[in-house]
Amino acid sequence: MNTTDLPHLPALQVALIGYGGAGRIFHAPLITGVPGLQLQCIVTRQTQAVAQDWPGVRCTAHVTEVWTDPAIDLVVIATPNDSHFELAHAALNAGKHVLVDKPSTVTLAETDTLLTLARRLGKVFTVFQNRRFDSDFLALQQVLASGQLGRVVQVESHFDRYRPQVPSRWREQDQPGSGLWMDLGPHLVDQALALWGLPQAIQLDLACVRDGAQVNDWFHAVLRYDKAHSGMRVILHASTLVAALGPRWAVHGTRGSFTKYGLDGQEDALKAGGRPHLDDLKAWGDDAQPGEIVHMASLAGVAAPVAVRQHAPHAAGNYLAYYANVRDHLRGQADLLVPPAQVRAVMRVLELGAYSAKDGCSVALVSAPA
Repeated sequence: MNTTDLPHLPALQVALIGYGGAGRIFHAPLITGVPGLQLQCIVTRQTQAVAQDWPGVRCTAHVTEVWTDPAIDLVVIATPNDSHFELAHAALNAGKHVLVDKPSTVTLAETDTLLTLARRLGKVFTVFQNRRFDSDFLALQQVLASGQLGRVVQVESHFDRYRPQVPSRWREQDQPGSGLWMDLGPHLVDQALALWGLPQAIQLDLACVRDGAQVNDWFHAVLRYDKAHSGMRVILHASTLVAALGPRWAVHGTRGSFTKYGLDGQEDALKAGGRPHLDDLKAWGDDAQPGEIVHMASLAGVAAPVAVRQHAPHAAGNYLAYYANVRDHLRGQADLLVPPAQVRAVMRVLELGAYSAKDGCSVALVSAPA
């Protein structure tokens, strides 16, 4: 992405609220890696960590300093999920654009309130969906657009890990917005909706599989699509107890299958302290495990069809592109990647999924055609 035309435009001033895992590992490095965005302030009590990591960036423990600072254009909220609504509401009322880490809030009603407020005030309210810029997702988009799989009939999207010890953190405690469904679920749901739109119904199963787990650390969701999608089923699955990892994606169609193992290196690089820059990506986002497309083909002299395998298209991952889109949208140069309708749709699926798990039944999202 060429940004040589940006220096004459004033940088958008960004305040980051929260400096835990999400703020420290993801948001701060990504904000600073995008020309045209200036990380002006971090709201946290971890003043020493900020001084060490980002010398020159103002640090405060008082969020009201952000609300009253006229220089701040965009507020990024990377705090526990149950605090998203209150902070975003205050930021919007203070005249700021708002970007929250997923999920948007912990209820659909809260999300609707924020979307209505943002629309009334003429401000942006959006959600951090960096996984749209994973290498595997970008490659799958290309495969689907090529038509090589034919009509897709089944999708499995897994985000499994092996983390047998329950860490001492808010995500693992019994409180609103905690648990794996509200942690990884927003990523998998958003990817499914970005590719195939809103399903007709969802059926979700939740479980606590680790010793000492207080909240769900395993989920299995089935999204059922209507006749327009030939009754396709999209399976979203995540677990904290999978030592032998299977495919990240398995997509099956009438003409072939796409499988993809593993993730690109972006998250690991950020956790290791990596600081990518949009104008100097080099090997950033490279994926050592390309996907594979399999077709069944009839060959001369062979009685039964045989599997023909080929590498799927490769696309380097690039989380920086998410923040570049937000920058460009705030400058009036691009449509917003995650607009209000998509923010609401993801939250609706998450909430109706939770109802499904509680009642043990499928929950409709849209009416079946007559």
